[in-house]
Order: sequence, then structure tokens, then C-alpha cells
Amino acid sequence: MKNIRAARRYAVAFFGVAEERGVIDRVAADFDIIGQTLRGSRELRLLLSSPVVSRPRKQAVFHALFDARVGKETGQFLQLLIQKQREALLPELVEEFFALRDARANIVNCDVVTAVPMTTAQEALLRQTLERMTGKGVRIRPTADPLIRGGMVVKIGDRVLDASVRQQLESLRRRFLTDAVSMSKG
Repeated sequence: MKNIRAARRYAVAFFGVAEERGVIDRVAADFDIIGQTLRGSRELRLLLSSPVVSRPRKQAVFHALFDARVGKETGQFLQLLIQKQREALLPELVEEFFALRDARANIVNCDVVTAVPMTTAQEALLRQTLERMTGKGVRIRPTADPLIRGGMVVKIGDRVLDASVRQQLESLRRRFLTDAVSMSKG
């Protein structure tokens, strides 16, 4: 929890600088590169959190990895994080930056699980429905999971709408068990 708060403070500060300079889109593209690199490299994540690796070594790694791929502001921000020994916050900081950008653009992320991948038309229809329901723009992050058997599970923030066949079958099973217990007592 402490790391998320610290990451949020840094993200808010850097978001303010990026907004002031009019480079939010460029910084978001930079953070997308950084986020993908972090997700793809366990070694880099370990390096970030290691107190054994020296600051100059971490700066050299970041310089080699990102200086040619990110803007000046982002590069300076990364170096600042290392100087302040806050580089371990980077994965959470990237997420917080995108959350701030989405909040500013009035966009919510919706995780949607279906038994089979949705078609483009199904996704567009779902997006329209969710936009009416939330009053915001919707970014759908679809995944397929055959274990839900059919229907879908939609997660928007901390709200979950479970319209899966698996959930309906489980509900029916519980109702049958409850009715069976009631009938055996009466």
C-alpha cells in the first residue's frame, strides 16, 4: 500500500509536468514502452528492486535501454527516480500515470472475460452498452476463458457483473440444495 501511495505521488507530479508542457501523449507513449519492457523482463524488474545494484549501474542500464526510445522529459524523470532511490516504484508508477490519463480523458477500463473471443461487432455493441451504463468512454480489455462456459464477466473498477453460464449454474445448484434441505425438513 505504501508503494502505491508513493507511486501515485510521483505519477501525479510527473503528470502535472507533462500536462504543463503539453506532452502527455508523448509521455504516455514512453510509459507504454517502459511498461512493456518491464513486463517482458524479469531481470529488469529484479534490478529495479535490488538494493545491491549501485545507482550508477542502474543509471547506465536505464540510459542504454531507454534514452534512445523515450522523450527527454521521461528520460530525466527516470534518472530522478534512480537518484531518489525510487526506481522500484516504476511498475506501479506507470499504472498510476495511465490511470490519471484515463481519468482526465473520462475513460474507464473494462476487463471482459468471455468463453470464446468476441467478434468486433460484439465488442462494439458491448462498448456502447457499457458507455451508456457508465456515462464514460470505455476501453475494453477482452480475454477468453472457456471455464466460464458462456456469457461474460465484466469488471469495471471494483464492480463485477457476472453473467456467465458458470455463475448461473452455480446459482441454480445452490437454489436446488437449499430447496432440497427445506423439503427434507418439511
